[in-house]
Amino acid sequence: MDRTGTSRRTLMAGAAAVTGAAVTASVAAGAAPAAAAAPAAAAGPAGAASVAVLGGGVAGLTAAHELAERGFRVTVHERRALGGKARSMDVPDSARGGRRPLPAEHGFRFIPGIYHNLPDTLRRIPFPGNANGVWDNLVAPAEMSFARSGREDLRIPLPWPGHRPAELTLDEIRRALTALLDTAGSIPLHETAYFVNRFLVFLTSCDERRDQVWERTPWWEFLRADRMSYDYQRILAVGLTRNIVATKAEEASTRTVATLLEAFAFNALGRGADGPLDRILNLPTNEAWIDPWVDHLTGLGVEFRIGWTVRELAYDSGARRIGAAVVEDPQGATHRVIADHYVCAMPVEHARRTWGAALRAADPQLARCDRLETDWMTGIQFYLTERAPLLAGHANCIDSPWSLTAIQQARHWPARDFAADYGDGAVVDCLSVDISEWDRPGILYGKTAKQCTRAEVAREVWAQLKAAFNDTGRTVLKDGALHSWFLDPGVDGLGTPNPTNEDQLLIHPVGTFHNRPRAATAVPNLYLAGDYVAVDIDLATMEGANASARQAVNALLDRTGSAAARCAVRPLFRAPELEGLKRHDRFRYRLGLPHALDVG
Repeated sequence: MDRTGTSRRTLMAGAAAVTGAAVTASVAAGAAPAAAAAPAAAAGPAGAASVAVLGGGVAGLTAAHELAERGFRVTVHERRALGGKARSMDVPDSARGGRRPLPAEHGFRFIPGIYHNLPDTLRRIPFPGNANGVWDNLVAPAEMSFARSGREDLRIPLPWPGHRPAELTLDEIRRALTALLDTAGSIPLHETAYFVNRFLVFLTSCDERRDQVWERTPWWEFLRADRMSYDYQRILAVGLTRNIVATKAEEASTRTVATLLEAFAFNALGRGADGPLDRILNLPTNEAWIDPWVDHLTGLGVEFRIGWTVRELAYDSGARRIGAAVVEDPQGATHRVIADHYVCAMPVEHARRTWGAALRAADPQLARCDRLETDWMTGIQFYLTERAPLLAGHANCIDSPWSLTAIQQARHWPARDFAADYGDGAVVDCLSVDISEWDRPGILYGKTAKQCTRAEVAREVWAQLKAAFNDTGRTVLKDGALHSWFLDPGVDGLGTPNPTNEDQLLIHPVGTFHNRPRAATAVPNLYLAGDYVAVDIDLATMEGANASARQAVNALLDRTGSAAARCAVRPLFRAPELEGLKRHDRFRYRLGLPHALDVG
């Protein structure tokens, strides 16, 4: 695909002009147009069709990117901050001596090699000195670990071509061998064999069995976890769902969990991968990705309305289309945003509030979105005055009641001297932690995370981290090295009867697959983009948000008869050597027979 900006935009502009001529305008509700507090008209080629993108997260920015390249006039309306859950943010009042504020985030970024659509976008975002744009800001951690309380942590190397493993001390070798043998011995051989069998059953299951049977089977039940050992449950059942898919093993769809594990397995084997198994950004997210993206989109003519909150998608029953988006500006004034097309790119918990009864009646799949469930998965950062000797990658604290995962940031940001560039000069590292379980009692106060105050959450998480890392004769995390902490501001009301979280995550209990909507709606000028929209990667991810936005743009191009090139939407890798076994299973499924390898 041609990545040259000017020539491609010129071509797309001419193609998009065929779709219609309209002007985006915002008119104050109830006021005459002459008195309207209207923002400037969207930039773009004269006569090009206008698109209002509602939401400025990964889905909204992707849609804006693809549309702008094709010559559409695009305005993005975002209620809070561009980047959505993917953004990084500044810790207020933390900068001293000309340094940048301490970097914080909703949760650490994870861009595995199973992603293809998002990396394609990253390659098309210019970044100074990078031949492949923002994509060149991806780096691969050297290892990951299962951190266990009271036992040696299982550290797993993640090699890739050109990777040079760090030199090991005798003590590190001893600990690695101890953890490996302990883990191998703690899961009985027959349980390991059973897990392998279950995974092979899924790998060779036909799509119909996956969509109908395994979608309705909880992962816990599929693995028969209630009959197995503690380590089998914590590592293979809970650890692979709560920390990766952010849902409960007892409820999570087997289709969702196993599809992700299948993709990771092929990634580890080097099959169908964009890159190494684990990749992160080499700078805070906004520095490495979001800010350059916004700059690039601005150069393409995209306009942004920050602080504008969508209240309603007003459905015109007579015209059978969206007549306007009712939006509230930062001053509280209400406007009717008029455009030719609307891409609803808000998170599902916010989007469905804007769909009235008439709109839901026009497309029943919108009403089914009420059945989609969200849960809390929120980040907290600990700023340290000493480097903690943890590991060069992600740590999964599988015994922590709050299902913590963590990564040290500074060692992965080689372009930054943390103490010289951020904060007050005393902080040398940021330990970024995701809290996946908010409804189980902790070890310090005996309360759930939602029942704790913000300060109690910080102390409880720190205690659980120490229980995972300071448990085998080493003091890895020192209280005296803790400078400060920052908890995602989207969480509010902690310790009260009604805590809230502005940034929830779609979870995947059984049946979720059948309630995910398509990007194209029955309303001819409305399209959906977001991590809840049905795409090949059945998971709430940045990849899913990106792919859904591409599907939304393609639907818009199809409906308008545009000659513009369609967005490439790449599915997850399918191993061709397994297709014959899947066809055999399809034959058995249609006869009502179980999978040939299914031992029950």
